[in-house]
Amino acid sequence: MDSEWIPPEVDGQRPSVARVYDFLLGGEHNFASDRDLATGLLRIEPQARELAHANRAFLRRAVRAAALAGVDQFVDIGSGIPTQGNVHEVAQSVNPDARVVYVDNDDVAVAHSRSILAGNERATVIQADMRRPAEILADGELNRVVDLAKPVAFLLVAALHLVKDEEGPAGIAAALRDAGAPGSHLVLSHLTHEAQPGKTAAIGKLYDRATSPAVSRSHAEILRFFDGWDLLDPGLVYVPLWRPDDGDEVADPERFLVFGGVGRRP
Repeated sequence: MDSEWIPPEVDGQRPSVARVYDFLLGGEHNFASDRDLATGLLRIEPQARELAHANRAFLRRAVRAAALAGVDQFVDIGSGIPTQGNVHEVAQSVNPDARVVYVDNDDVAVAHSRSILAGNERATVIQADMRRPAEILADGELNRVVDLAKPVAFLLVAALHLVKDEEGPAGIAAALRDAGAPGSHLVLSHLTHEAQPGKTAAIGKLYDRATSPAVSRSHAEILRFFDGWDLLDPGLVYVPLWRPDDGDEVADPERFLVFGGVGRRP
């Protein structure tokens, strides 16, 4: 571990969902506690690394689709630790003027994001909790980079399943909808128990040790997060099925355990 990027206030003893995800994606910004939880996850779901990469690929395809539709502002909430193919890289490959705000509450994710984004005037990171969307939307740094009066793509990728029912996940999506100008997009992916309830229950129990839970939900429950958004084709589907690139078709898509979809604000 490189001590230069580890904030001194980080609790390395408690697994972080951001750092576990980083480990699954092949990153190096994680601690022994994170790797221990990830090892337990791999026992429950040996394909966990493949699932993480599939979710990340969905993020990239959805960002590219939004950018090609003319959206040039992105707010990635629960962005995690940067890895290859970040939102600003994908968006700016379509439109070099695209602006991106990353939002996370994990100290390591924020510190490393700041290091990567240093000198990039069109991308920034703020430290905030997705459970308080009003604070995110009112943040001065966010409003310096994006103009909420114009269309924005809000990203909640592998995010709302970290929020318990009593913490109001639907309210988070609704707050973003209400703040978004017509033409704004919502990109969302979420753990589901529809195909393998026993496995997702075991994952949820494992994540009780982490900084955030893993709350699986049904297709109908996840679909409600898109209330007030027009769901784009092909709808809310297992992530490999959302507009796959040529040659990326997969067998048994339900084994990926995560639904993904994109909505547009009318």
